[in-house]
Amino acid sequence: MASTSSLALSQALLARAISHHGSDQRGSLPAFSGLKSTGSRASASSRRRIAQSMTKNRSLRPLVRAAAVETVEPTTDSSIVDKSVNSIRFLAIDAVEKAKSGHPGLPMGCAPMAHILYDEVMRYNPKNPYWFNRDRFVLSAGHGCMLLYALLHLAGYDSVQEDLKQFRQWGSKTPGHPENFETPGIEVTTGPLGQGIANAVGLALAEKHLAARFNKPDAEVVDHYTYAILGDGCQMEGISNEACSLAGHWGLGKLIAFYDDNHISIDGDTEIAFTENVDQRFEALGWHVIWVKNGNTGYDEIRAAIKEAKTVTDKPTLIKVTTTIGYGSPNKANSYSVHGAALGEKEVEATRNNLGWPYEPFQVPDDVKSHWSRHTPEGATLESDWSAKFAAYEKKYPEEASELKSIITGELPAGWEKALPTYTPESPGDATRNLSQQCLNALAKVVPGFLGGSADLASSNMTLLKAFGDFQKATPEERNLRFGVREHGMGAICNGIALHSPGLIPYCATFFVFTDYMRGAMRISALSEAGVIYVMTHDSIGLGEDGPTHQPIEHIASFRAMPNTLMFRPADGNETAGAYKIAVTKRKTPSILALSRQKLPHLPGTSIEGVEKGGYTISDDSSGNKPDVILIGTGSELEIAAQAAEVLRKDGKTVRVVSFVCWELFDEQSDEYKESVLPSDVSARVSIEAASTFGWGKIVGGKGKSIGINSFGASAPAPLLYKEFGITVEAVVDAAKSFF
Repeated sequence: MASTSSLALSQALLARAISHHGSDQRGSLPAFSGLKSTGSRASASSRRRIAQSMTKNRSLRPLVRAAAVETVEPTTDSSIVDKSVNSIRFLAIDAVEKAKSGHPGLPMGCAPMAHILYDEVMRYNPKNPYWFNRDRFVLSAGHGCMLLYALLHLAGYDSVQEDLKQFRQWGSKTPGHPENFETPGIEVTTGPLGQGIANAVGLALAEKHLAARFNKPDAEVVDHYTYAILGDGCQMEGISNEACSLAGHWGLGKLIAFYDDNHISIDGDTEIAFTENVDQRFEALGWHVIWVKNGNTGYDEIRAAIKEAKTVTDKPTLIKVTTTIGYGSPNKANSYSVHGAALGEKEVEATRNNLGWPYEPFQVPDDVKSHWSRHTPEGATLESDWSAKFAAYEKKYPEEASELKSIITGELPAGWEKALPTYTPESPGDATRNLSQQCLNALAKVVPGFLGGSADLASSNMTLLKAFGDFQKATPEERNLRFGVREHGMGAICNGIALHSPGLIPYCATFFVFTDYMRGAMRISALSEAGVIYVMTHDSIGLGEDGPTHQPIEHIASFRAMPNTLMFRPADGNETAGAYKIAVTKRKTPSILALSRQKLPHLPGTSIEGVEKGGYTISDDSSGNKPDVILIGTGSELEIAAQAAEVLRKDGKTVRVVSFVCWELFDEQSDEYKESVLPSDVSARVSIEAASTFGWGKIVGGKGKSIGINSFGASAPAPLLYKEFGITVEAVVDAAKSFF
């Protein structure tokens, strides 16, 4: 039995709920509840003949059995397996048909492997989707999400019991692609192809890291697998190769990915654009590869493949499962027409007849319901057993247990923020990328789940954690992640890490301009509420001689336009520390820190507390909230605004200088606070930022002036670039004087 304190903690965690984006519009969802409860392709014509044969004869056994796959006895009566598999197929068919929208082909083809995973292999608790030691599943081919909703429905997850018939409808828990923030039981948000498998790599990395740190010879408290299904589209996207390359390098032995090898994409047979040998590519990436040649009815082959995969502990496994998309549909199987559209009433009826399915739409046979119902008590037992194991672990290893609890629950250690450095105007000036490194290293000492790395730019991004080594195949307990030149994969892997446990706080880094390579993953961070910290250095023309290919211009504005994203551009050490303080606490919102290459002074008036407001006054010689002019700056240009203010004050003008370090946080403040910083009756406002002026009209108003760069940069020393592009004190002073 678990201790009383452990049970109390379990109940508290299960009860705790965090609503979507701080709103209760969609209901409160628990954010966590850890302690509670290889060959070449056949020709298109031969594949069609095989598919048609399999569709007409459902009892057909595998035509060819993969030599490496050991046959095992089925764990369930074959008639129930057939019924369960067809239940999954028809729940998907019926939901797509009712919605007149969706992708029935993948669920129809992948139902056998998915059934075996959820019914026979995976460990989970349907009544507590957030149990820490559950196995994770990612449907990387997210368009086939009715497969996942059908599985959750059969397994007893409350989130989809009522909404299965409301697929793709407003307010439903069964949206058109899997969304973790909408549907308990969904681990990550997928849809953009390739993102999901990269997320799965992050989930598996998290398990390997935590197991290495916290498991003991006599106590294994971290022990779960990550499973994924990906399709041909995922395989074509470059992000999947980036992430899978790293998975092989890291030896993520508890990552098992099923490749739905159905040879069909939206445009038709993949022979038109995708003919590589996927098996050999994955072997070259360091994966163990198994080929299940009959994924339609070869249940024993699938079981044996999973069994074999679990014996390979030093490599991830790719199980290539050759399936027929739209299996069972007499006229649309093995064609692109079943990929992304409802079958149609006549074809649904024909499919029912073809597969011998006499049941009404959405009806699950009683014996199938009875069979799947065991997962509720079994899941509760799995979690209870784990809780008891953790309670014993906690008594024997209290320090490790405390750290693991922090990671599982997301509760930060008391006083952690006091570790962040502070600065005075007398402190030596430095580039904010260097000041960022001081913050990163301070946080790593006090935040147990803090880890991350760079896309082959650690020495330029200044992101190494000096007290820790590198996370590698043989040293997974370490906390420096070496991503290589793989920005897109890096971002998506970090999403997976962040969504594994609330207290895992990943950061990743590259030059700010190279966010262009990873924007897809960053958008998914925001959408899926993954609080990744993006450390982006070389933030402007201030990087100098590398020139316009490396100088970001439009990037700040573009991220300010992205929902649920905090875009920070700190001006000095205190603002950098303040940005990190916010970023660490915002576990459902990603943060981007744009940091300088060039040295900057520590300015009077900046503060960690001011950053929390997003925009705040750093100096003001006016009275009655009526300055003659307001100068607004961010990052390296805040110093220019402060210097311009001194010039104007010598001319007898009253000047307020405002740091606008994070627009999004300022937008969250009360109207009264906003008025205290930017009084509505003061229209004389000048902004300065070494980036696009797009969006600044919102801040300076219709009569205000914005100084920035609305063209690409150039290759030259930074001081000359600032002069040539007019990012100067003189430009600010002249703009301000135009109001007088």
